[in-house]
Amino acid sequence: MKQFFRNNGGLLLVAAVLLAAVVTVGAYILGYDPLSSALELISTPFRSASASVAGWMKDRYDKEFNYDQLAAENEALRQRVAELEQDAIAGQDAVRENERMKDLLGLAEQRPDLQYRDAEVVRGPSSNWSSDLTIDRGTLGGVEADDCVIDQYGHLVGIVTRADLNSSVVTTILDPTLWVGGRVARTDEDAMLTGDFTLMLEGLTRLSYLPEDAKLVTGDQIITSGIGGIYPPGLAVGAIRSLVVEEDGITRYAQVEPAADLSGLRYVYVIVDYNE
Repeated sequence: MKQFFRNNGGLLLVAAVLLAAVVTVGAYILGYDPLSSALELISTPFRSASASVAGWMKDRYDKEFNYDQLAAENEALRQRVAELEQDAIAGQDAVRENERMKDLLGLAEQRPDLQYRDAEVVRGPSSNWSSDLTIDRGTLGGVEADDCVIDQYGHLVGIVTRADLNSSVVTTILDPTLWVGGRVARTDEDAMLTGDFTLMLEGLTRLSYLPEDAKLVTGDQIITSGIGGIYPPGLAVGAIRSLVVEEDGITRYAQVEPAADLSGLRYVYVIVDYNE
C-alpha cells in the first residue's frame, strides 16, 4: 500500500485537486457555499446565545418600563381619588351649610325678637367634671357674659360664662354650676333647671323646685321661663324623661333630656340681644 501511494501520489494529488475544483464549481453553480456553511455551523450556537440574551434584556426592559408606567398611573389615580374625596367632603359641607342656613332662616322667622351672632365650637369640655365649650367669638364680636347660646333650631345650649376678646366659654345646661329658670310648656308651671354630676354623665339635666301639685308626665316639653329678665323666654330646653321622688318621699324632680345635641355641636348662635 505504501508502495502504491509512493508510486501514484502525484496522480492522487492531482485527482484530489481536480475533485475539489469540480465540487467548488458545482457548489457555486448550485448556489451552495461550503465556507459559508462552515461558518454558519460554527456561528449558530453563538447566535442562539446572543438571541437569548437579547430576548432576556428586552423582557427586563419591558417589565421595568411597564412597572414604572403602572406606578405612575397608580399615583395619578390615587391623586384623582384624593381630589374626588375632597370634592365629596366639600359638597357634603355645602349641603350641611345650606340646611343649617335654612333652619336658621326658619328660626329667624319664628323668633324675630332675637338678635344673635354665629360662632364655631373650637374646643369641648375642659374636664370630666364640667360641661363647657369654647367658641371662636368674644367681646370683639359682640358676645358678653350671660348671653344665651342656642343651636340652629333654637334649642338652648347653655350660657356664656366668660367672654374674652376673640373667644368665649359656654357652660352648657348639663353643667352642675348652671342654674336657669325653666317652665313646663304644657302646664305653664315654673321650676329651676340645675345640672347634676351624675346626670351629666348620662347627658341629662335636672328640673328641680317643682310645685307640690305639679302634674307632670314623661315627654313634657321644658322651655326657659325668662324670669329675671336675663335670659329670653320660650327657648326649647328639652323633654322630661322621667320623674324622681327624693328620699323624703315628698320632694320631686324631673330628669330632662336636652333638645340640643350637645355632644355633636359644631356651630352655635349667641343671643346678643332680644326684645322683652
